[in-house]
Amino acid sequence: MPGNGEAVEAVTRQAEARSGGSGGSGEGSAFVLSRGVVVLFAVACGAAVANVYLSQPLLVTMGHDLAMSPALVGSVVTLTHVGYGLGLFFLVPLGDVVDRRRLIVAQLLLLVVALATVAAAPTAAILLAGVAAMGLLAVVTQTLVAFAASLAPPAGRGRVVGLVTSGVVSGILLARTASGLMADLAGWRSVYIASASLTALLALVLYRVLPRHSDAPPTTLRYGRLLRSTITLFARERLLRHRALFGLLIFAAFSTLWSSVALPLSEAPYFLSHSAIGALGLIGVAGALAATVAGRLNDRGLSRHTTGIALALLAASWLPLAFTRGSLWALVVGVIVLDLAVQAVHVTNQTLIYALHPDAGSRLIGGYMVFYSIGSATGAVAATSLYTVAGWGAVCALGAAFSCLGLVLWAFTRHSAPDPAAKAASRSEACSHSEA
Repeated sequence: MPGNGEAVEAVTRQAEARSGGSGGSGEGSAFVLSRGVVVLFAVACGAAVANVYLSQPLLVTMGHDLAMSPALVGSVVTLTHVGYGLGLFFLVPLGDVVDRRRLIVAQLLLLVVALATVAAAPTAAILLAGVAAMGLLAVVTQTLVAFAASLAPPAGRGRVVGLVTSGVVSGILLARTASGLMADLAGWRSVYIASASLTALLALVLYRVLPRHSDAPPTTLRYGRLLRSTITLFARERLLRHRALFGLLIFAAFSTLWSSVALPLSEAPYFLSHSAIGALGLIGVAGALAATVAGRLNDRGLSRHTTGIALALLAASWLPLAFTRGSLWALVVGVIVLDLAVQAVHVTNQTLIYALHPDAGSRLIGGYMVFYSIGSATGAVAATSLYTVAGWGAVCALGAAFSCLGLVLWAFTRHSAPDPAAKAASRSEACSHSEA
């Protein structure tokens, strides 16, 4: 049986055949990626990923409606994230071997079914099954990111990834605010009905707008080998391993803040309402600006400098955040700086790892996002546990520790990885020699 390394090369050759051997933007070589289509990608990504976070302001209402215990209600969030993590590994890699347009539309339509199931759930068991399926299918976000990157010209790929990622950021941060407001107006089930309607509309629009690949040859790569080749990519690519660790640390810091900030704000001296706390996400949308700027800086070859500066800002953001109990303005400044820094590093990570192996873009991004999920879960669990025993100051120290670890990692690795574009060119040349 061929090894995992051969599996990677097999997918690469199939993808090159699909794109006519362009080696550039791979998929949809005759398709012009206009700014309007990039914005559509961003909106679709934001709408899809928002489903992972919609339940967070609704847990109490859900529990009362379906007679769920507090522990069972808490599993709504857990199962959603577990489903998302499984989808990153088991579903996202499919984008490298099947028509991404069909895959995206199919996942969106199945997501509509999952959302409708949650909206109509008569029992806790059906609700939990629905949110798990919803999390699993929400990974269509990462398939969309990989597809957008594959359609972009190499010289403008960072800009495209940055703009699409700004949609992801906005979806994550606005989901809680929109969910809470809509539930106050029409009940928690209306949130999922609205999301299902929007998702169905996006599936129709994307089906009509995205390029077709009817000439794509059928793949002979088995699903198991496809998944194993994702692990092989990590074993081969040092830059991928480094960037995955950056992703884990920055999202651990990100989750440390956003999973626990409601706790001090709901206590003295503020006693803020859930709606007011949810509105804090509107401030965090400033991070979307960093995503677009970081993308342009990456296109100019400034990825290492961007990463270092952003990680330094991430570490510094915890200083004003530590004074949250004394000043809401300190909180606002800290939130803006933290979100700007996290998104700058995130966009840089995605742009660099996609350049390593454009024809394996779905597996690269899916594998990277597994580390993102691990970091998010680690930050959330650690922050909420630490707050109960040591307070807000300890939470800020934890976030600063994650951030400083990222900065130390950058200092030790910034000269260890060659330019990804050069590596891609070298790999392409080696591949052509071996095939000859």
